[in-house]
Amino acid sequence: MPHVITQSCCSDGSCVYACPVNCIHPSPDEPGFATAEMLHIDPVACVDCGACVSACPVGAIAPDTRLEPAQLPFIELNASFYPKPEGKLPPTSKLAPVLEAPLVRPRSGGPLTVAIVGSGPAAMYAADELLTQRGVRVNVFERLPTPYGLVRAGVAPDHQSTKRVTALFDKVTKLPGFTFYLNVDVGSDVTHADLLDHHHAVLYAVGAPNDRRLDIAGIGLPGTGTATEMVAWFNGHPEFTDLPVDLSHERVLVVGNGNVAFDVARILTTDPDVLARTDISDHALAALRGSKVNEVVVAARRGPVHSAFTLPELIGLTSVCDVVLDGADHDRVISDLATATDPLTRNKLEILSKLGDAGPCGRPPAHRPRIRLAFQLTPVRILGEQRATGVEFAVTGTDDVHRIDAGLVLTSIGYRGKAIRDLPFDDEAAVVPNDGGRVIDPASGEAVRGSYVAGWIKRGPTGFIGTNKSCAGETVHNLVADYNAGMLADPAGKPAALDKLVRSRRPDVIDVAGWKAIDDAEIARGGEHRPRDKFTTIADMLAAAADAPAPSMRERVLAGLRR
Repeated sequence: MPHVITQSCCSDGSCVYACPVNCIHPSPDEPGFATAEMLHIDPVACVDCGACVSACPVGAIAPDTRLEPAQLPFIELNASFYPKPEGKLPPTSKLAPVLEAPLVRPRSGGPLTVAIVGSGPAAMYAADELLTQRGVRVNVFERLPTPYGLVRAGVAPDHQSTKRVTALFDKVTKLPGFTFYLNVDVGSDVTHADLLDHHHAVLYAVGAPNDRRLDIAGIGLPGTGTATEMVAWFNGHPEFTDLPVDLSHERVLVVGNGNVAFDVARILTTDPDVLARTDISDHALAALRGSKVNEVVVAARRGPVHSAFTLPELIGLTSVCDVVLDGADHDRVISDLATATDPLTRNKLEILSKLGDAGPCGRPPAHRPRIRLAFQLTPVRILGEQRATGVEFAVTGTDDVHRIDAGLVLTSIGYRGKAIRDLPFDDEAAVVPNDGGRVIDPASGEAVRGSYVAGWIKRGPTGFIGTNKSCAGETVHNLVADYNAGMLADPAGKPAALDKLVRSRRPDVIDVAGWKAIDDAEIARGGEHRPRDKFTTIADMLAAAADAPAPSMRERVLAGLRR
């Protein structure tokens, strides 16, 4: 009974280190780990111990006999990663190499104190790595009243298993030395210089918050937007609750075919009664109940062989949604399949080749909403004068023109990092220039004192939630090495001075207790049938945080000792 990794794999590698027989790959030390669509368990080498199940933060691993019908394709997907000569077993004699926690050497100036800006996966993995060492202090700053970044606001509501990683992050917030400063904007409420005055180092893990924009005529018309904004709207992000989403037309068009495009297409075509059991925002659920959409077209510039979506997401989409292709795209899939040699690409194409036919002229059906995948369409312009009515495409590589009517046009063509005040920025790569997470001044080639990055602002928008674990680990190791080498100046102020400074500039700052009050209130609002009912305004979040119980005498004493 081998175990199987399924669609919700976050690739953080915890299962790799837990496995006693080294049967989960690629491991963080192997080529391809950073870009792997998921990890895989070797069914021959697996000894059925279940250690990986306990280690997985998102519940993606189960015995092959306990999979849901939609998960059965992952049995073959795991096995196909391990081609072997017949009768030859893989080596199982060693554990995967584990990157040791960075050893902090105590100094007379006080414990290592680090500010982390951002509270998404990269930030929380960095905090976890730092707090493996006793005495280290970590202060996490987040501009919103709620933490965890894209896990809270960027993972589709129907992917609750993926959101389970927040349970790991909640454990990190309980570690000695951890402090939250939520609802604090670094750059306006406090500056980079302020943070350096009170910390040995500042580590930015702020992601890549900007969408790459499609530069064609008509972008910006009412009825255009981005898939990222839609997912934030679904998730109740307070800055997107008033997003103008018009679902009164029968068709929505998404330009780009990555996983986020799939998320939007899936949510728009899912039965609202199913979504009502998730943490989707009330305003989005109400809009979906009144939706007239019966087809979402996901259009890509290149052919099927170059699809941006991952194989696990394709398997997940086709198992729960009606997905179809036009006849011409069926032909493209078959043509690509005849020449493709990469096993992963062949698996994608084989699934695409079995999709249903869209029918004449691609007319959407009346009986249930569906998703239509379209390929080799390069957008030329948005149609419509007062608002978007569709998109005119060039058929990629030809002079042919193709038009698709739609009442809502969304782009999903990637992300860009945003410049950070007081740090250098590579505008072309849209990252902070760095060497292993150490921020580098391009003019001098020297490291910028006390400044570090992790996550997408460090490496660009690649990988998955768990990929940030090894990325943050590398940065933390280099930060600790610099501290041990005496390269990081001691803070000028005491911890109590930092707290006083922040509260003087942002009186409504939220700490761990405040976040727990928000979290508890949302879960209670969800009742028996929903994991939570989110607050969607900052005012409501602040009100819920204000209900946090006052700290006990013991907690006040411990806080005083930390300061």
